[in-house]
Amino acid sequence: MGIIVQKYGGTSVDGPERIKNVAARVCRSVDEGHQVVVVVSAQGDTTDSLLEMAQAISTRPPKRELDMLLATGEQISIALLAMAIDTLGYKAISLTGAQGGIMTDEQHTKAKIRKVNAERITAELERGSIVIVAGFQGVTPGNDITTLGRGGSDTTAVAVAAALDAEICEIYTDVTGVYSADPRIVPEARLLPQVGYDEMLELASLGALILQPRAVEVAAIYGVPLHVRSSFTESPGTIVREVEDMEKARSVTGVAYDDNCAQITIIGVPEPVNILRLVFAALAREGINVDMIVKTSGGESTTTLSFTVQRSDLDAALEIIHHLNGADQWEITANEDVAKVSIVGAGMMTNPGVAAAMFDVLADEGVPVELVTTSEIKVSCLVPRNRLREAVTACHSRFCLSDAE
Repeated sequence: MGIIVQKYGGTSVDGPERIKNVAARVCRSVDEGHQVVVVVSAQGDTTDSLLEMAQAISTRPPKRELDMLLATGEQISIALLAMAIDTLGYKAISLTGAQGGIMTDEQHTKAKIRKVNAERITAELERGSIVIVAGFQGVTPGNDITTLGRGGSDTTAVAVAAALDAEICEIYTDVTGVYSADPRIVPEARLLPQVGYDEMLELASLGALILQPRAVEVAAIYGVPLHVRSSFTESPGTIVREVEDMEKARSVTGVAYDDNCAQITIIGVPEPVNILRLVFAALAREGINVDMIVKTSGGESTTTLSFTVQRSDLDAALEIIHHLNGADQWEITANEDVAKVSIVGAGMMTNPGVAAAMFDVLADEGVPVELVTTSEIKVSCLVPRNRLREAVTACHSRFCLSDAE
């Protein structure tokens, strides 16, 4: 048997007993003949606590120093897990992101992995060690510590798996796999035994918090199979990999939602102004992602632009827009009371009328739709946040997602 990479989230290592449980699971994999690399997140709410400490000192802490602070959370986890494995009689070594060869760009708090220099990891595996790597962090060419943004440990694990040509990357979390909808909203949601990369990427991008979108993207590019499992049960979980049979009888695989979004609308922009390039280039320079976009004619040779950003980016986005040339003549509004509900399925490509069915069910429920975006395998609608639960439940029911295939 070859190398496997296991990633454990914050809830999986939240406290001594859970760390011991993870250690036992890792050692069982070694007993089965695998070489094991473990990627670990910070314990529980450690990252949030560190952010609160930073905010208590400064409302706008320097991003470099914030990364220096946040990276300490994972270092606690890897050291404690190495100790737990040692007590079971197995050889283990913990490595920071830098020691593990995780090389990133220089965009602090949202860095992207540029390459993984796996020489140290490979050498430790050859010495018979279980290698434990800090997730969520890396190092720049200038030797500064960076962090990868929320969920970044998933991306660390997949990137390491790709660099090592691992058999599989197991993502252990506090849920038993990927479901057709959030079971907290739709109790009858169904566990999906297998999901294609494209579908999983859309589900992750649209708010399903099981996997970080960038992790799925890297997995798809390098063909790394993912196995999403619970660290608390022996549930078989969900396999994410390339799906050959795209002729699916079921048009929709799952319903996702995102209630961490805000809508920005710019009204009264003169037609000669290339508002798309002006606004989105400025936001991109500051690392602010834009999602749903609608540009319409506002009459009298003016343009109206409406789009969404993460709610956490709203204040920064508004500040950037207000400083653009001509912004003092535009009407700029923001709405935080919105959420996005999306249906996803590779079967949409061969089953027409899916979008119409979604619009019908939302209309029947009296849920207003503010914005719409589509792709070959997804339809997303921006709805009032206080109607989100109804929208998700209605869509899940309309496409019979609780029924077995």
